[in-house]
Amino acid sequence: MSASSTAEAPFVPKTKVGSFTNFVDERVGGSGILREFGRKVFPDHWSFMFGEVALYSFVILLMSGTFLTFFFDPSMAETHYQGSYTPLYNVEMSVAYSSSLNISFDVRGGLFMRQVHHWAALLFVASLGVHMLRVFFTGAFRKPREMNWVVGGVLLILAMAAGFTGYSLPDDLLSGNGLRIIDGVIKSIPVIGTYTSFFLFGGEFPGTAIIGRLYVLHILLVPALILLMIVIHLFMVVVHKHTQYPGPGRNDGNVVGYPLGPVYAAKAGGFFFIVFGVLALMAAAFTINPIWNYGPYDPSPVSAGTQPDWYIGFVDGALRLMPGVINDFHFEWVIFGRTLTLNVLLPALVPAGIIFTVLFMYPWIERWVTKDNREHHVLDRPRNAPTRTAIGVAGFTWYCVMWAAAGSDLIATHFHVSLNDVTYWLRTLFFIGPVIAFIVTKRIALALQRKDREIALHGRETGRIVRLPHGEFIEVHAPLDEYKRYKLVGFESPAPIPAQPNEHGVVTAKEKRRAALSRWFFEDRVAPATPAELEAAHAHGHHEAIETAEDQKSLSH
Repeated sequence: MSASSTAEAPFVPKTKVGSFTNFVDERVGGSGILREFGRKVFPDHWSFMFGEVALYSFVILLMSGTFLTFFFDPSMAETHYQGSYTPLYNVEMSVAYSSSLNISFDVRGGLFMRQVHHWAALLFVASLGVHMLRVFFTGAFRKPREMNWVVGGVLLILAMAAGFTGYSLPDDLLSGNGLRIIDGVIKSIPVIGTYTSFFLFGGEFPGTAIIGRLYVLHILLVPALILLMIVIHLFMVVVHKHTQYPGPGRNDGNVVGYPLGPVYAAKAGGFFFIVFGVLALMAAAFTINPIWNYGPYDPSPVSAGTQPDWYIGFVDGALRLMPGVINDFHFEWVIFGRTLTLNVLLPALVPAGIIFTVLFMYPWIERWVTKDNREHHVLDRPRNAPTRTAIGVAGFTWYCVMWAAAGSDLIATHFHVSLNDVTYWLRTLFFIGPVIAFIVTKRIALALQRKDREIALHGRETGRIVRLPHGEFIEVHAPLDEYKRYKLVGFESPAPIPAQPNEHGVVTAKEKRRAALSRWFFEDRVAPATPAELEAAHAHGHHEAIETAEDQKSLSH
C-alpha cells in the first residue's frame, strides 16, 4: 500500500500590501520576531511611565535636533549681525550666535523648534532621574538587574553631558559664563589642567574652537552613546522580564500584566503623543533660554542672577558653598612652583564623584550586606525597606542643598535677606541636612509599617464608635479584602545577619564590618503579621460581628 502526500499550497496574499509584507517576512523573518515580542507581558503601574517619558523625550530631541542642525553654524568666526532682531543689529558676534538668532527670528518655526528641543532636554534628564529614583526606592536594581542599573547611571551622565554641550552652543553670554566655570575647573586639575584647557579650547579661553568641538559631541558622539545605552537597557528589560509590584498571584516566577501587542503598544503610542503634545504646548506658551536678552559672549562682563540648567546646578552650587579660607587655613597652595586650587577642585569633583560612585556601587553594597544572591522580580514598597529609603532621601537632600545653592543670589534678592546668611545656612544644611533627612525618613517608614501591621490585624478604621452591652466603647474596624491584606503583609523583613566565620573558622575584619552594616540596616524593623497572628486577631470577631450586624440592619431598612 503506497502513501500519498498532498503538498500544501503556498500562501498567496490577495492585496499589494499583503504581498509586500509577505515578501519582507520571508526574507527577514519578521513575523516570528513580532509573534515573540507581541506576547511579552508588561505590568501596568503609573510609576513605570517615567521611563517611557524619558524614551519619548529622547525621540523628540532627535527629531527637533535634526531640524536645528540644518540652520545652525557652529563657527566662532567673527561677524556682524544683519538679522531682523533690531536691538542687536550690526553688533559684532560669533557666527554661532548669529545663526542661533536667525533660527529664533528668521527661520519659520525656528524659535518653536528651539524651545521644543530645550524643554525636551530638561524633561529627558528629569524623567530619567525620577525613573532612577523609582528603581532605587523599590529595589528594582537587585539581581539580575545590577548591570542594567549601571547602564541607567551611565545614561544619566550622558544625558547631563548632552544637555551641557547643547546649552553651550549658542555662544551667548549665559552659556559663555558656564564655559568659563568649566575652564576654571579644568585648570584647577594638578599638572595637566592647563594643558587640557589649551587643548580643549584651542588656546587661551575662550579660544576659537570650543563651539565646533562641542557641536560634534552634541550631535554625534553623545547621542550615539545614549542610543546605544537605551538599546542595551531595553534588551536587558526583555531578557530579565519586567519587575512588578507585589500582589496576589505575583511572584518572582511570573509577570502579571498586559501583552505588548496590541494592548501595551496602543497605550504606549497614545502616551507618546500626549508627551509630544505637552512639550509642544510648553514650547509655544513658555519662553526658555531667551538668548537675545543676554547678547554675544564677551569674557569681560559677568551677568548677575544667572544659573545653569537645573541638572548642572549642583556643581555650581557646590562651588558657591566652598569657602576660600577657614580661619587661617587656605585652600590654595603653591607646590613645586605650581598652584593647587583646592577651593575649586574639591567642590567641582568630590560631590559628583561621591554621588555617582555610591550610585554605581550600591547594588553590590546591599547584596554584600544582606548576603542575598537570589533573583528578585517583585518590587519592595519603599516603606518596607526603611534604611534603603532613608539613604535615598538623604542623598537626594544633599543634592537639593547644592542645587539650591546655585541660586543663592536669587534667594537673597527675592527674599531680601543677606547673601552671606543664605550661604552660611546652606553650608550648615550641606552637612546636617542629609542626616536629618535620613533620621526623619526612616522614622516615617517604620511608622507606616506599624500602621500597616495594625490595619492588617484589626482592619480599617471607620470612625464609628459602638457601645457594647457591658458598657465598653470600641471603634468599628472594617475588614480588608484579601488583595489589600496581602499588600500589607506580603513582604520580606530581613533580620540582621551576625558575623559568620570563614572556612578556617576565623571571623575576618571585613565580615565584622559587614555584620555591623547589617545591624545598622535591619536592627530597626517591623516584621509583617504572620498567618497565625492574622487568624488570632480575627478570631475574636468583635469588629466583624458588629460590622455584619450593621450591614444587615441597613439592608433590613
